[in-house]
Amino acid sequence: MSTRSSRLVRSELRKLTTTKMPLAFLAVLVVIAGLNAFAVVAGTDMDGSKAFISTAADQQSLMAFAFNAFVGAGLFGAIAVAREYGHHTVIPMFLASPRRSRAAFAQLVAVAVGGCVMSLIGAALTVTAVALAIPTTEYGFLVSAGGVARVIGASGLVGAAGAVLGAGIGTIVRNVGGAVTLTFFTFMIAPGLIVQIAGGTASWMPATLANVLSGTVDDVSPPAALLAIAVWAAIPAAIGLAVVERRDVG
Repeated sequence: MSTRSSRLVRSELRKLTTTKMPLAFLAVLVVIAGLNAFAVVAGTDMDGSKAFISTAADQQSLMAFAFNAFVGAGLFGAIAVAREYGHHTVIPMFLASPRRSRAAFAQLVAVAVGGCVMSLIGAALTVTAVALAIPTTEYGFLVSAGGVARVIGASGLVGAAGAVLGAGIGTIVRNVGGAVTLTFFTFMIAPGLIVQIAGGTASWMPATLANVLSGTVDDVSPPAALLAIAVWAAIPAAIGLAVVERRDVG
């Protein structure tokens, strides 16, 4: 990455960290971690047992945060980029870098970093909450260090991809409400419709891919899952980079 591109990325990162948006998302992550701890303490299966945390695989599945990271970081990316157009702060960004694609790419990189960091924090909070709550039951914490590392690492990777996907949608839509709605549709509704139309594609939907990377299912290989999740992110990002070159941003 050139010096100019590095400066652009650092500038975009400063913009992200000088707003209250990261704090709002951090609060959501704390709530999610708390809900997981509450589920461990108070939740039961249909028969009244706590079989859902009885094995290492069950506990790792409960802590698997990657799809939550994908959705949360996607909304983060969509809001971060779309509001630039709503507040017209995108104009000085493009004035500072007349090559719009370079500026927009720097924005995608910064949002990916933000999404990754936020997702790592979210996964670590969830793992910590579950680990602290499990001793209140008859079970111990059974997940290996490698399993914990995989849950957290997968969340970081998938969160970065989700942020890029959301940022791509934000670049295309340019309206916060519209970007959030389309991002939610892409994450939560479109995959189900695709599976209904094209049977056999369920293994390539984001939720399954995230769980593969978290080590809780094995529908496809981890490298294939990583590539597929990157494709999900790259398509709207590439469209966003293409359209930003052609339209009026004033």
